[in-house]
Amino acid sequence: MNLQVAKNTVITLDYHVTNPDGEVVDEGRDPIIYLHGGYDDIFPKIEEALQGKMVGESVQVKLQPDEAFGEYDPELVQIEPRKDFPKELQVGMQFEGGPEDGGDDDFVIYRVTDIADDKVVLDGNHPLAGSALVFTCTVTSIRAASAEEVEHGHVHDADEDGETCH
Repeated sequence: MNLQVAKNTVITLDYHVTNPDGEVVDEGRDPIIYLHGGYDDIFPKIEEALQGKMVGESVQVKLQPDEAFGEYDPELVQIEPRKDFPKELQVGMQFEGGPEDGGDDDFVIYRVTDIADDKVVLDGNHPLAGSALVFTCTVTSIRAASAEEVEHGHVHDADEDGETCH
């Protein structure tokens, strides 16, 4: 059976991501497995390029920042007092934060980007925000999605107890 990438198929991709100069940004150690068909499991421009492809076929997609992780937003950078953080603080650590009156969807993951004397710099931008990317991938597997996967809008992977929805 020669399945093609189409709506409501589960796609497995081997991939890697570079910047426009060819420097590796993500070497793709683990494959991407996603539900194809507008479920926001993968960037839309990549999904569009994969439509109709078969196992073994490859695509290379150039993504501008607004098609990938967004433009860099300087308003997501905050400087906070050092005393508000754990003693064992290091650059690269992450903290969840958001407005006091915000809901669950308003929370942002902030990375510590600098520690100086009594101040800590936090950045809520994705590390690749503002970056153009070149996404290269090869389709390694295609299967029909289950009715439950389509209903839930994402791929399920069964665990030892037979539970499938995570």
